[in-house]
Amino acid sequence: MSARRILIVEDEQPIREMVMFALASAGYEAQEAADSRQAQTVIAERLPDLLLLDWMLPGISGIDFARRLKKEELTRELPIIMLTARAEEEDKVQGLESGADDYITKPFSPRELVARIRAVLRRGGPAAEGEVLRANGLALDLASHRVSSGETLLDMGPTEYRLLEFFMSHPERVYSRGQLLDRVWGGTVYVEERTVDVHIRRLRKALEPHGHDALIQTVRGAGYRFSTRV
Repeated sequence: MSARRILIVEDEQPIREMVMFALASAGYEAQEAADSRQAQTVIAERLPDLLLLDWMLPGISGIDFARRLKKEELTRELPIIMLTARAEEEDKVQGLESGADDYITKPFSPRELVARIRAVLRRGGPAAEGEVLRANGLALDLASHRVSSGETLLDMGPTEYRLLEFFMSHPERVYSRGQLLDRVWGGTVYVEERTVDVHIRRLRKALEPHGHDALIQTVRGAGYRFSTRV
């Protein structure tokens, strides 16, 4: 199996060099770009498996670039980890809501960076061929990783897909944010519980046009559950 390809988009050369070394040491195939324009060229030539994207870039900011990528068919499911010096919670939430799957605050260690990358890239085991989870007209195909409502395919990011897959595989049970982090994100200690709320909102937004957002229920003081009951 070929190495996963990671593109680092960072205007500060010392940080790029540190990240490139850390990625190579961890067995990843690493590429670099100094700004969004260069990154777009690299992505057009060959789509990476994950994007490490600096928040503060010259020209088009990382936040705006992430939003642009999530609107394009080719890159809407490209996992993104934001690199940011902004440590305020609202800034972190803004980064996640722009389409990023995770964020890491500068300065960071190579070990933490690789742990976050592995958590975002982690996927469930191979699905049984033809296995489809269904609930109230919503269908999740485990083999093709497609979600549909009737004949309509629904667009959602990889983290939202994993959340929905877990919920549909475990209906009618309440899970706390901590339990969801452990079961969906893989128990990495680097992801905060607030991250769950952001991705729940994004999952509901993806399901809302066809009325399936009501399946993801908030249980006050306890967490979330997937239920076909009102």
